[in-house]
Amino acid sequence: MKHNNNINISVTLWTLASKEVRRFMRIWVQTLVPPAVTMSLYFVIFGSLIGPNIKPEVTDGFAYVQYMIPGLIMMSVITNSYANVVSSFYSVKFQKSIEELLVSPMPNWAILVGFIMGGVSRGVLIGCIVFCVSLFFYPSFTIVNPLLTISVLFLTAILFSLMGFINAIFADSFDDISIIPTFVLTPLIYLGGVFYSINILPEIWRNISMANPMLYVVNTFREGMLGVSDVSIPFALGMIVLFIVVLSTTCLVLLHKGVGTRQ
Repeated sequence: MKHNNNINISVTLWTLASKEVRRFMRIWVQTLVPPAVTMSLYFVIFGSLIGPNIKPEVTDGFAYVQYMIPGLIMMSVITNSYANVVSSFYSVKFQKSIEELLVSPMPNWAILVGFIMGGVSRGVLIGCIVFCVSLFFYPSFTIVNPLLTISVLFLTAILFSLMGFINAIFADSFDDISIIPTFVLTPLIYLGGVFYSINILPEIWRNISMANPMLYVVNTFREGMLGVSDVSIPFALGMIVLFIVVLSTTCLVLLHKGVGTRQ
């Protein structure tokens, strides 16, 4: 009986995850193309036009376009994994079909994992697309540590998918799912070392930046791709995993209590 339950859970989990992937792949012109175009503009404007005027100490001695690549990949992964989960889960809430999921034999953790897998799939796919785009602007780019790079790519997508899930739980309108990305996520991204090394900041701002989760994912990813980082890598990885554990627990508690899902 227990074996059958495991099979049923795995089938329903796969069904939910594949539905999430099909949802964004069905409208790939709206979900996959815009990030590639946006990042191309970043490379043209910041990398090719402004980059040659940037001092080497800002980028730890690398060419500016090369230094930007890890940050822009992370930025696209963060925004798209977050956006996928927050819009998908809120849509399920809005259509009242969340109630069918909650009363089904499917455990809460499986519901959470299904939505997170959708967000991770979109985030990682777009990260790969942006990397391919970056090669047009810096063809000689080589990855220093592929294992660390891939690990951080997936951990980041998981982390911000969880954040999107929490946002969707508390959202009461479609406006609520855009407020956090606009007023919280975007400033954190730009203050997380995407375009510069935090070592050039005054000490007070450097200390404030240490509380920014973006700083850890961007710098750990940059360590994997370029071999340089502003923070300790073991500490950064520990912080990322800690954030994931805390947010996962929070999501499961909120689902169990029915916060935002039971009227």
